[in-house]
Amino acid sequence: MKRIAFVLLSLVCLAGHAETIKVTVSMDNAIQTNGGSWEGWGTSLCWWANRIGYNKTLTDKSAQLFFDAKKGLGLNIMRYNVGGGDDPTHHHITRTDSDVPGWMYIDPETGERKYDYTADARQLNVVKAAMKAAGQDAYLEIFSNSPPYFMTVSGCSTGNFKAEENNIKDEEYDDFAEYMAHVANYMTRDMKLKVKSVSPMNEPNTNYWPAMNYKQEGCHIDAGQAQSKLLVLTKEALSRYGLNDIILTTSDETNPGKQIEEIQTLTPEARAAINRISVHTYGTNSIREMGQLAKDEKINLWMSEVDGNGTAGQNAGEMAAGLWLADKIITDIEALEPSAWVLWQVIDTHISKEGYMGRRDGGPLRTQGGYWGTACANHDTEEVLLTQKYYAFGQFSRYIRPGSTLIKCPTDRRSGIKVLAAKDRKQTTLTLVCTNTTAEPKDVEFNTLDLKLKGQVRQVRTSGQFADGEHWAESKGPKASGSILNVTLAPNSVTTFQVSCR
Repeated sequence: MKRIAFVLLSLVCLAGHAETIKVTVSMDNAIQTNGGSWEGWGTSLCWWANRIGYNKTLTDKSAQLFFDAKKGLGLNIMRYNVGGGDDPTHHHITRTDSDVPGWMYIDPETGERKYDYTADARQLNVVKAAMKAAGQDAYLEIFSNSPPYFMTVSGCSTGNFKAEENNIKDEEYDDFAEYMAHVANYMTRDMKLKVKSVSPMNEPNTNYWPAMNYKQEGCHIDAGQAQSKLLVLTKEALSRYGLNDIILTTSDETNPGKQIEEIQTLTPEARAAINRISVHTYGTNSIREMGQLAKDEKINLWMSEVDGNGTAGQNAGEMAAGLWLADKIITDIEALEPSAWVLWQVIDTHISKEGYMGRRDGGPLRTQGGYWGTACANHDTEEVLLTQKYYAFGQFSRYIRPGSTLIKCPTDRRSGIKVLAAKDRKQTTLTLVCTNTTAEPKDVEFNTLDLKLKGQVRQVRTSGQFADGEHWAESKGPKASGSILNVTLAPNSVTTFQVSCR
């Protein structure tokens, strides 16, 4: 009986002992895009900056929470939206943050087109604060969702009446290219806000954006001759201003498959004009092929926009949205191998009793499920309400900094574990960001092969519910020596480990 009891106890212990997951960290898997130098993490300022920029308290808080590397996420890339404005007789843009003013208007008395450099003051207030908070790593890109409404076929900055048809008038390509270059020049030289890249079209070869829509979003531009024409003219316009150092990007298409098609249909002159490929990953079809195309073309590559209302984890509650975002980041970077990763917008909804210009705000985030953005702006209390998704994002952006070399660490997806590694700019610190989307602790053994680890491991974790969970909670990790590091990942968590290496 004793022997039977002993055997049964042994079987129970073996069944309860989780197998150690082994992960290899090798410089052979280092990402070489942009010469192996990570350019950073970012967000578009469209449209949240337009909504909050009237309020200095919300502007300053947002700059610190999203762009300060010590006190916030440490995002360094900001994508400024050059608005299209809209016909003043239109009242269909009901989303409170989305009616972005244009820099140009038609004088009602003379009919002349004139610039108004104060029209978009709200968004510009946020740009200034964000760039100051980001410091020397700040990277400013300007992009367009639509030309000024009077340059469009429909006379509307939300799209064409036939959403699948071009919405730039044939005779306006030159003027629109000049418009983008003029804004880039004014921001760089007059405002001392250095513009580093220009993206003149956003998800152009789609039928998503109809006229009279509730948000200022789109301008269809056909692949091939139409896109080629705009790219070449924008390059020429930038050159006329002496802005030859500004990077011109491709079409910021909604998924890699479409982006590949559009690159392949550009004219030789247009292909020579572009300095970087920017692509969104709302769809992931042909994502590895997109990465390979960039390698073959020897051109830089960004994942320049994505978000969603996905969830991950097992009974993860408020952590589910953060786990989805963390897994999305790792999956995108492994497959695409970009030199930057940019969230659509960090604030996606607002709270205000008064609303804005007679429109109602979206209200609080429903954090028990999936949602867009990482925070909500409360205009009544002048607070920025954070979420576990915000803190999950910070597990990457605070600790993998610009200049780092990222390293892919493929894992068995059935394990529920994903890992992204990086060596810092000085090549003396190894960072490991790990997700565990299971409801159980997971033991992981890292083999760093040619990298020798030493000293105390810094451990930072986000897990649990917002009210009583962990938010970049630091604790003492194991001591490291040699090339083997053993750690335990908490259930439904994102954990970052940092250790000295040589």
